[in-house]
Amino acid sequence: MTTPRNWALVLGASSGFGEGVSLALARAGRNVFGVHLDRRATQPNVERITKEIEAAGSRPVFFNMNAADDEKRVEALAAMAGILDAEGRRAGIDVVLHSLAFGTLKPFLAPEAGDRISKAQMDMTLDVMAHSLVYWVQDLLAAGLLAEGGHVFAMTSAGGHRIWKSYGAVSAAKAALESHCRQLAVELVTRKIAVNAIRAGVTDTPALRKIPDNAAMIGRCLAIHPAGRLTTPDDVARVIVALSRPDTVWLSGNVLGVDGTEDIIG
Repeated sequence: MTTPRNWALVLGASSGFGEGVSLALARAGRNVFGVHLDRRATQPNVERITKEIEAAGSRPVFFNMNAADDEKRVEALAAMAGILDAEGRRAGIDVVLHSLAFGTLKPFLAPEAGDRISKAQMDMTLDVMAHSLVYWVQDLLAAGLLAEGGHVFAMTSAGGHRIWKSYGAVSAAKAALESHCRQLAVELVTRKIAVNAIRAGVTDTPALRKIPDNAAMIGRCLAIHPAGRLTTPDDVARVIVALSRPDTVWLSGNVLGVDGTEDIIG
């Protein structure tokens, strides 16, 4: 009897880093639970990703839902538990990636109220892009789904400690996300589960293209980077695949720069 494959859970699996990591982990031998929020126009990309996962010999199970919705999270985790129970086990998820990019890009201050960020928009940005990591990990552990020797990764950016036009709420979310990773790392070390934030360099993703003056951001990076290129989702995916082993769980509580030195020279 063959041993069942372990599973990865990717939050934000349908584009950018989530897509790249989902495909890389599938090629490395994991099945993939993917959580994404897509409308009809972008659904074909999700279908392409799932077909590529299948072509790699792995199983994709994707959930089209709001990852920050408490009820939807409970429903999705119940479905995941059912799949793992059918395999005769429960703790089958050994990689979790939080790669949710959904927030409000507005300045804090503007003459007109509608042009500046509101409390609801600030709260939503922090909830989706930072606090939801904590709630997913809490529920994964409560359901017994997260395996010893596992790894939790969360995508942060240099925006967590730098300023960019209208990026204030997302910057706060990234800073909070890094803090959440440190706290979770301390609380999970006795369970032999590692938690690290991944600080990717400037990467041309759908999320980046929504940031005001993103072309200037790309141009600045290309001008200063010694390698003369941007970071790619594959750069990040390869690091996550390399780290996702039980014998690397002592590497925990860090913000890992995957940017080819971009942050230290910029």
